[in-house]
Amino acid sequence: MDKVITTALLIAISMVLALVLFNAAYPAIQEGGQAIGNLSSRAEERMRSQISIIHAAGEYDADGNWMDSNANGDFEVFLWVKNIGDTRVNAIDRMDIFLGPEGNFMRIPFRETDTDPRPNWSAHVENAAEWTPRATLRITLHYGGMPPPTGRYFVRVTLPNGITADTTFGL
Repeated sequence: MDKVITTALLIAISMVLALVLFNAAYPAIQEGGQAIGNLSSRAEERMRSQISIIHAAGEYDADGNWMDSNANGDFEVFLWVKNIGDTRVNAIDRMDIFLGPEGNFMRIPFRETDTDPRPNWSAHVENAAEWTPRATLRITLHYGGMPPPTGRYFVRVTLPNGITADTTFGL
């Protein structure tokens, strides 16, 4: 009879321990699965997002003189960036834009209002309602009344999900 009681107690204890182990391990396994799913989703989004800077120009004429092309009194640099991925780009205002002479560039903040300190930037999708695949975004970098010196400049555009495109161009 002692063996039956001992065996029954060991079975009960092992079932309790199995239940405790399951309750401890199951949430960790579930969280790990969700983390892998989220990582996979972000990786897919990054693979589907692609941009390319197709042209960059400043308001200088062929002789290197400032030519106010839109007659607003501010010197501006224009970038045309193509969405060459297969997904719409959201939150354009959260992009990071870096511009400056090679080796000495800085982050340019997004333009919230016309009175924001310069330099800043604004954007407009030129050939669609949203920045969808095959649409082009025109980014205008507003410098103010004083044009920067001529020379080679570096520009990098970074989407909120980390996809980047960069180029150098002459002003």
